[in-house]
Amino acid sequence: MNLELFEPDAIGPTRVELGPAATLLRGWALPRVDALLPALDAVLAAAPFRHMETPGGFRMSAALTNCGMLGWTSDRHGYRYTRLDPQTGQPWPAMPAPFLRLAQDAAEAAGFAGFRPDACLVNRYAPGARMSLHQDKNERDFSAPIVSVSLGIAAVFLFGGSRRGDSARRVPLQHGDVVVWGGPDRLRYHGVLPLKDATHPRLGAARVNLTFRQAG
Repeated sequence: MNLELFEPDAIGPTRVELGPAATLLRGWALPRVDALLPALDAVLAAAPFRHMETPGGFRMSAALTNCGMLGWTSDRHGYRYTRLDPQTGQPWPAMPAPFLRLAQDAAEAAGFAGFRPDACLVNRYAPGARMSLHQDKNERDFSAPIVSVSLGIAAVFLFGGSRRGDSARRVPLQHGDVVVWGGPDRLRYHGVLPLKDATHPRLGAARVNLTFRQAG
């Protein structure tokens, strides 16, 4: 039976192995959504979404904000982590407790106990928004995993290889799915295909992605 054809809340959480140290935990965040969404609202009140600029001068199609000790930023000067929100000059909002518990529990479920994320990137994808293939390599230490949580409308996650030109697996992601990758899979290229028009009953015409990292 192909579990990817079913809604996650219809069959309960399931695991899909994407690599030797990469796991999709289908529906894993669903029991925590009622705690996650109010925490997300509090983060956005302090640090609203914004469309950042790439070093090449292009506007990113996904809107972004951060919470935690460090926040990922992009502008003409490059990609980097900062302790202050460049838009407000204030520290990024603290990582909400429900976010931290989810990230640590998901990492442990995928085989990465002791995960201590200090950064959570929050991306908002409207229909048509995408993320090109890239590696997460602005962190100081690649020994910690990446934990990525999908909320809202569906998306197709691209999970490639160690080179940009390697073929990428297309992984459908639904509301509540969590992907964890680390170890030998930590620097694999990944991205998101342009989102199709859709509406989610709780988040409207948007996908929100929480990406937890140990950056400092």
